[in-house]
Amino acid sequence: MARRAIAYDINRLITRVFNRTPNGIDRVDFAFADYFLDPERRERSGVMMTALGPRVLSPKAARRAIDIVRKHWGEDETPAEDSVFQALLAAICDRPAPMERISRPRRGQTGDILRWLRAYGGSVGERATDFLPSDGLYVNCSQFPLDVDRYFRWMDPRSELDCVFFIHDLLPLETPEYFPPSERPRHARKMATLARRGSAAIVSSHVVKQSLIRQIATLGRTNLPILVAPLPVDPAFSTGQAEPVAIEGHPYFVMCGTIEPRKNHLLILHVWRDLVASLGQAAPKLVLIGRRGWENEHIIDLLERCPGLRHHVLEVAGLPTPSVKQLLMGARALLMPSFAEGYGLPVVEALSSGVPVIASSIPVFEEIGGDRLLRLDPTDGPGWRAAIMGFAADDSTQRIRALRDLTDYRAPDWPSFFASIEEFLGELPARNHL
Repeated sequence: MARRAIAYDINRLITRVFNRTPNGIDRVDFAFADYFLDPERRERSGVMMTALGPRVLSPKAARRAIDIVRKHWGEDETPAEDSVFQALLAAICDRPAPMERISRPRRGQTGDILRWLRAYGGSVGERATDFLPSDGLYVNCSQFPLDVDRYFRWMDPRSELDCVFFIHDLLPLETPEYFPPSERPRHARKMATLARRGSAAIVSSHVVKQSLIRQIATLGRTNLPILVAPLPVDPAFSTGQAEPVAIEGHPYFVMCGTIEPRKNHLLILHVWRDLVASLGQAAPKLVLIGRRGWENEHIIDLLERCPGLRHHVLEVAGLPTPSVKQLLMGARALLMPSFAEGYGLPVVEALSSGVPVIASSIPVFEEIGGDRLLRLDPTDGPGWRAAIMGFAADDSTQRIRALRDLTDYRAPDWPSFFASIEEFLGELPARNHL
């Protein structure tokens, strides 16, 4: 693509320094920022809102901000250096007494980002309208603050600008029962902003593309170019080989994602309560990776008050990516019983690491994993119990077959991913200004 001025929105990414660890959207947001904020490309930089309006920072200043965020997340920390990971391993092995909930303490980089904000968050920086010429491009990967249309009013005098948004999913509109009541109107506002201001959209699956087409058609927009670009995983999952967590006699499974109703933790916890009742101390352990979310009172009650789960279900929050990979590689399987997803990054991470996946039979998992996944109805408790038991044994023939099916798996890669995005963005002026 020609050297076109691009402003990448870093507002949400900067705020994530106040979180202990990244979620899926954070990881994707960082990958886009890492790609577009190239100090050698002066025509590309980060845009953020300040007291004086939107400002485009120097590439060096924008780069400094995202590097602080990554350092805060501990993404460069090895599993051997990660005290949270080491505590988790001890809990899996019952040495010392298991810790049922393990969380990373807050790290020290919040002060760094506050100092950075004092240096760059005021009047320093070029006005976004000055940085972006008439054929400029604004890119937003986080959907923040897509629900606040007034944030984008600085673009009104510049109707020629192309605005491209990454839409991760439309689940609050399609399955509002899994979200707080405020999420549905908030997501509706995002779609209204996209329909009004969007020059194009990028999505990670055909499932999301079809949902997006349906939703914006109700808003009178039927000509929005949409690129389907399946998401790659962090390079930690596809490059190099982490040492598997070899814990003889302590089989465990991993479930990854915010603890919320849509992820279907409740079904798995009931399965585990039954396994412990039947097998006692011989039951496998379950590791839940992710923070506690919303509408999850029944799940939390089981985690905190069920005696049978106390020493067999471990919660962990704050694992950096290298530790997540190493933990996955020792697991019998990743469990993904979700009722609905826009993509399912943990599935691709597990497959890239050569780890079997037992997942719900929803369309998006068929799209990204196909027959390499063992897919089950998300309401079939006995089926999930049988599958987990089938994968738990050291000599499990079912698991051996699943591992064999992964030998030729190739995940999407970042160079191809961004090449397709560059090509897509390069076509936009011709599409929008004929």
